[in-house]
Amino acid sequence: MQPLTARRWQPVADILFGAWLIARKDLAIEFRTRSAFLSALVFALLGLVIFYYAWDPTAVAATDLAPGVLWVIFTFSGLLGLHRSFGVESADHAIDGLLASPVSREAIFLGKAIANLIFVGAVQAIAIPALALFYNLPLGDVAAPLVAIAILAAIGLVAVGTLFSAMAVNTRLAELLLPMLALPFFVPIVIAASQATSKLLSGRPVVEIGAWLKLLLAFDIVFVTACTLAYPFTVED
Repeated sequence: MQPLTARRWQPVADILFGAWLIARKDLAIEFRTRSAFLSALVFALLGLVIFYYAWDPTAVAATDLAPGVLWVIFTFSGLLGLHRSFGVESADHAIDGLLASPVSREAIFLGKAIANLIFVGAVQAIAIPALALFYNLPLGDVAAPLVAIAILAAIGLVAVGTLFSAMAVNTRLAELLLPMLALPFFVPIVIAASQATSKLLSGRPVVEIGAWLKLLLAFDIVFVTACTLAYPFTVED
């Protein structure tokens, strides 16, 4: 019984191991260059500064403005990293070598998605404290649920963005096509995340954001599963 169970889970273990190898490769490349991370981080911080100086505190409360600012910045700064995901493979047709390697297509997609998730998480880890500093938001009591919202939203955004990055990378207008394809699918995730963040920053009980968290979790399950299964059909042998 034990050997049969082990064989049953072996394909899953192979996919996860291959995904980690792909993610580690992408993270190592980004760690050496840091070009995409610094671009996304500068974009996020610059967006915070622009929104801050355009904000009239006598007209709009900080707790009402901050959630929208936060998720607009995350959405567009994340797109910078998502475009880089398969862009690094376009030079010298490196993607052909990756597809020819003894790694399943699903593992390639999951590896790219994991690297992108870490990338987006790193930007969030700096941008959220900066948001609290600019808008004088007391995040101490809501830090844990806010982190949960950020992680759930990032998973959905990364899953969709990674798939469309793979589809758009070989086109002439990849920088334009990726936002056009991905943004409509980002809308339900951003709405759920911003609504949950708004209630949280307004001092509402954490239990009131439970429905939004469940919605984000449902989006993540659907998008991660659908995008992982769809990725093999977006690449050629």
